[in-house]
Amino acid sequence: MKARMILATASLAVPLLIGAGRPSYAASTAAPAVQAVVGEAASLTVEFAPVATNPAAPRMGDRLAFTSSIRNTGATPVEGLIAWLSLVQVDRGHEQPVDLEDWSAHKAIAVASLAPGAAVTTNWPMRLIQSGQYRVVVSAVSRAGAALTPSTFVDFTVAPKPVVESGRVLPVALGVPALLVGGLLLRRRRV
Repeated sequence: MKARMILATASLAVPLLIGAGRPSYAASTAAPAVQAVVGEAASLTVEFAPVATNPAAPRMGDRLAFTSSIRNTGATPVEGLIAWLSLVQVDRGHEQPVDLEDWSAHKAIAVASLAPGAAVTTNWPMRLIQSGQYRVVVSAVSRAGAALTPSTFVDFTVAPKPVVESGRVLPVALGVPALLVGGLLLRRRRV
């Protein structure tokens, strides 16, 4: 299943992100994917947004959270609904899907049946592991659905976290030599 999610991310999200401006196989597959969404979009909608408590300028080690709401807008129940989170790095020269193994403990949900007019809301927590520019999306599909229903993208930038923080290093850098010199002076006085 993990391999399928990575392939789905690579074949569906990346062409929409970087394939439009490049003449390639990925660019030529983007149009059929958009056409396929139209069939399912009539019965499912996916709303996706960051929560208000997220830090304004996230850094490595911070936590972000996103909320999705998947609604059945059709007249019949949607059976076997699966929704999953996809994350891609969009830094120039490093465009790639990201393995969510360390980023998120909540990667997918499954709903046995979603009644007409009903919605399922999910919170997607994420721990920021690496600096860079990212794009995240939630996608949904049902057992009988002929297409994928994605949310809109949410973009965010993760700032690097300083490896050395002077507030923690300075007391040690000054304190250890001072203790050693003080200890040597006390020892010489005793001798």
